[in-house]
Amino acid sequence: MKDNFSKQADMYAKYRPHYPQELFDFILQHSNKKQNAWDCATGNGQSAKALAVWFENVFATDSSQKQIDNAAQADNIYYSLQPAEQTSFTDDTFDLITVSQALHWFATDEFYKEVKRVSKPSAVFAAWSYSLLFISPEIDKLIHSFYTNVIGPYWDTERKYVDEEYKTIPFPFKEITSPKFDMEYDWTIEEMEGYINTWSALQKFIATNNYNPVPDVIKQIIPYWKNERMKISFPLHIRIGRVEK
Repeated sequence: MKDNFSKQADMYAKYRPHYPQELFDFILQHSNKKQNAWDCATGNGQSAKALAVWFENVFATDSSQKQIDNAAQADNIYYSLQPAEQTSFTDDTFDLITVSQALHWFATDEFYKEVKRVSKPSAVFAAWSYSLLFISPEIDKLIHSFYTNVIGPYWDTERKYVDEEYKTIPFPFKEITSPKFDMEYDWTIEEMEGYINTWSALQKFIATNNYNPVPDVIKQIIPYWKNERMKISFPLHIRIGRVEK
């Protein structure tokens, strides 16, 4: 798995959107047993924290120590620094395995082999991602242009799976039909700016060009930012299935 987020781990924990409870309710209704869950590429630990309410044990892994250092805590969450594709977990350990906004970074063939190894019979695997945010037609146009034309060349090729709503990502499990979800927030322009600053492509742009282009697009957006807080919407796409040994 690529590590594109260590540099901005503190911002990632502060500014990344949180997943709706409805998403976890949907996943949990398909997980019959709730002993052990593995939240892979846990990032800031928000999914691990949500699962910890329901599972006896949540094992949360990431390839970035800085992400783990900034992750949410609970007594039954056990963090470890491990690659997604090769872990120290024993065979037949997990009832549920989750990956939030990270599956597209994995070497999927190796990762799916590992998923099948550590899953209990009939375990559930769920992975989800969210697309580019929507605010208003005027602001959306500016953000989409920035996303495509300014930092577009700096996105890794794997980003295409997010843009394609995970529809084209390999998924070798017995798929369960899932609804669509949206994440909605009332954000200040500072919160939106903080979120954009967590983008992996932006970090590559800055490293190459020695400046941050975000303040420029924020100046363009300000005339269209009508209230202190505006409604932000992220389309959320999930693939969920049962692991067959």
